[in-house]
Amino acid sequence: MKEIDNLLRRLGIGSNYYGFQITAAAVELVLKDLDRLLFVTKELYPDVAEKCNCSVYSVERNIRTVARVAWNRNPELLISLAQYPMSVPPSASQFIDILAAHLARNAGGKRKAAKG
Repeated sequence: MKEIDNLLRRLGIGSNYYGFQITAAAVELVLKDLDRLLFVTKELYPDVAEKCNCSVYSVERNIRTVARVAWNRNPELLISLAQYPMSVPPSASQFIDILAAHLARNAGGKRKAAKG
């Protein structure tokens, strides 16, 4: 999904990070079913691992790395996307939630604008 890739790049994450594709896959799955955020370790991470041909542990570790890099490179944008104050980097599941919520809000606004 192009919007996910663009958002990750704005946060300072390049496709040279293995976690780039893993994070994009996780966000895409969450956008299709927000309930996946309730079962991150039992449902989301295993599905991402299968899709990206890696271990469940690797999924969590790589998303955590991407979240930390985003925090170090563009904390202002990350806080803006989250819409709440943060003083430390988000966890992997928080990072996925922040990105998915932002993209869902923007997609909803575009759909409403197109209809109106």
